[in-house]
Amino acid sequence: MKDPSVYPFTAIVGQDDMKLALILNAINPALGGVLIKGEKGTAKSTAVRALADLLPALEVVEDCPFHCDPREPRGMCANCQARAEGEQMLASRSMKMRVVELPVNATEDRVVGTLDLEQAIQDGKKQFEPGILAQANRNILYVDEVNLLDDHVVDVLLDAAAMGVNTVEREGISYSHPARFVLVGTMNPEEGDIRPQLLDRFGLSVTVAGEHLPELRVEVIKRRLAYEQDPVSFLEIYQAEQEALGQRIVQARRLLPQVEIDDELLIRVATIALELEVDGHRADITVIKTALTLAALAGRDKAEPEDLKKALRLALPHRMRRRPFEEGVLDWEKIEALFAKG
Repeated sequence: MKDPSVYPFTAIVGQDDMKLALILNAINPALGGVLIKGEKGTAKSTAVRALADLLPALEVVEDCPFHCDPREPRGMCANCQARAEGEQMLASRSMKMRVVELPVNATEDRVVGTLDLEQAIQDGKKQFEPGILAQANRNILYVDEVNLLDDHVVDVLLDAAAMGVNTVEREGISYSHPARFVLVGTMNPEEGDIRPQLLDRFGLSVTVAGEHLPELRVEVIKRRLAYEQDPVSFLEIYQAEQEALGQRIVQARRLLPQVEIDDELLIRVATIALELEVDGHRADITVIKTALTLAALAGRDKAEPEDLKKALRLALPHRMRRRPFEEGVLDWEKIEALFAKG
């Protein structure tokens, strides 16, 4: 049985785009995270915490501050790699995946960690004090009100999310460690916006709002009241659905490296990006990664046009904005016309 203090992911009413974007990033953290924009009370933080509870426990190296996977040498920190190469047995333990929150007032040093320069110069040893990115490795990094963070901190955060590595450099001395996490940023647009350059760095973006159909709003109320009255019984109702979704995510992770995409679909993405005047190549790459991940989620080893269409809806709108405070609008008619041309 999962934690009764966490509302089940599969019990969240509606918000399909948000749930799909979170699931895709759980399968493939290399997508670069998801930005969730919307008013208060739309289940943003509930969904993030529910996702962590949905996912299976991690196998981690016992005494490693970065929670390295003992079965994946390529993704280990330098210390674990050296021990593994020396045929030293790495003791491991099971750890529940968790949500690591980044405070709005966090400084860069608190986020990336710090190097003891004096010891490095005197003894030639790199003494590193891990930061929030170290805690977040192989977990979910949640940034509420990301639009209120210092721009430089956001930039560092997105760099680590894209590369899967956090590198700290001070006075010619550097230290790197794995930082592969599911990045989720949430914000209320009424409280300020993010610079377009930083907005583009988020892999996916969705906008959420309260349900507008009376019957759906009633269902939200009923489920919430039932959960608050008896959390354990409420979780039992959704247990089978939770386990099935968790298993789909695990299977999709395993399948993802084998998923392929035809050159014809690559050309479509490039053509659409040119037609919509999207800057740079980040959008193209993210759309392709998202399509591959969607195919893996569906249990297929090849991406299809429908995967591409879904990927475009998640990866392009926030890259279409041209003026401050103007919401990105995707010209779907133009995209459909381009697909029709084949």
